[in-house]
Amino acid sequence: MTKLRDLPDFETLWARRTTISDPIAGDLNALSVADLVAAKKTQRQKDWPMIAALVEGHYHAMSADPNPERILFWLRETRVPERLVALVELFPAETRSLTPFRPLLTHAISGDLPSLREALDAEVRAEQEKDRRYWEPLKREMEEFRRQERERS
Repeated sequence: MTKLRDLPDFETLWARRTTISDPIAGDLNALSVADLVAAKKTQRQKDWPMIAALVEGHYHAMSADPNPERILFWLRETRVPERLVALVELFPAETRSLTPFRPLLTHAISGDLPSLREALDAEVRAEQEKDRRYWEPLKREMEEFRRQERERS
């Protein structure tokens, strides 16, 4: 696998990486939080709580310094309905600019938590289906490869 779905090439990911310094291990490089969130948008159900935790952790760590890039990230990726309602109240201009790309923000603006939860669930299902479609050709190719290997044995 040379490229992750919906993520740029390695060089771009490397340039955006997060480096953590550890006194014992030295420098450790990891995907940026935004890239890790994008990478976790898979069909696996267990990835979605991790996305919510990553975005919440990022918000808690960075909310004292809400620059434009961070605000847009939180509005695009927040999975917790109550947090999303609070964010649209704090950042109305940014919300308006993103609403065409993430229509469920209208539910957060109105404070309609049941509709927002439903829309968030629909968003997850759409991403999971997108992931299934992405991997389907590779899955078929691998199954064909295995079948040919069994026939040769």
